[in-house]
Amino acid sequence: MKLHNLTPSSGSLGREKRIGRGEGSGHGGTSTRGHKGAQSRSGYSRKIGFEGGQMPLQRRLPKFGFNNFNRVEYKAINLSALQALSEKTGTKVFTVESLVEAGLVGKNDKVKILGNGPLTIQLEVTAHAFSKSAVAQIEAQQGKATKIQ
Repeated sequence: MKLHNLTPSSGSLGREKRIGRGEGSGHGGTSTRGHKGAQSRSGYSRKIGFEGGQMPLQRRLPKFGFNNFNRVEYKAINLSALQALSEKTGTKVFTVESLVEAGLVGKNDKVKILGNGPLTIQLEVTAHAFSKSAVAQIEAQQGKATKIQ
């Protein structure tokens, strides 16, 4: 052990100023909170989007559009991506689970197979939805397109 190796033990330096512990601390009286008003009181928490009493941005802007809460979102996979994955891994059977393992979709995503790109190999694909062109291309190669719920 040498003098240049010595360091203070953890937690011994840099103590925060204790607020509200009397005038001698330099932070007595109002305890750095100013005089009166909501922010000086205990229990105050600023609401999200609060702009000091000014009309908040989300209330100044007009409402626009329509959000359909029954909409079903699909993750789209093209046949060209399945062909490339099949050539890379050598598999001919694709399920949602195998696509999740391959990293093409998330585990909670619904999958729709689209017919973009040429398909030259026979595939068995199981997914939540298919486009008409994808089904036509898969069946043209004597493959199988199985729809799941």
